[in-house]
Amino acid sequence: MIKQFVTTLKSELIGAMKNGGPVNAIEVCHSRAPVLAEKIGGEYGATLTRVSMKNRNAILGVPNAWQAKVLQDFEARVANGKAIETLKYVDIAEVTGGQQFRMMKAIPTGAICLTCHGESIAPEVQAKLTALYPNDHATGFSAGQIRGAFVYTKPL
Repeated sequence: MIKQFVTTLKSELIGAMKNGGPVNAIEVCHSRAPVLAEKIGGEYGATLTRVSMKNRNAILGVPNAWQAKVLQDFEARVANGKAIETLKYVDIAEVTGGQQFRMMKAIPTGAICLTCHGESIAPEVQAKLTALYPNDHATGFSAGQIRGAFVYTKPL
């Protein structure tokens, strides 16, 4: 499910970049990514989202307690030499109403990500980010850092 989401979103982002540059691609992340996550998650009877300690979307991107703990663990594992691409967390938790399958997969910051998430952002890109995300914290990243994680949850 995560792979399907990433593949679909990446395809739409590449198309938006070709048809209007990074400012156009920001709109895909802002409006299309949540719709795609909900659609794909719904197909599996699950919830799919993205979270980060330095989130862009204060409504959808803020990790809850268990997600924050996993993100901190991911950071510690990277500091000890683990490759970001290998970082996953899986468990079954007791929640209100029963059990829940939970999975997180780290999101690495690639070179293309730095256009909107890096330390040096073009003024027109920054203006669009500020307009759509007035409380944006998802900048200042370098290539190879953990930008956040995909979160998949499903009631059992």
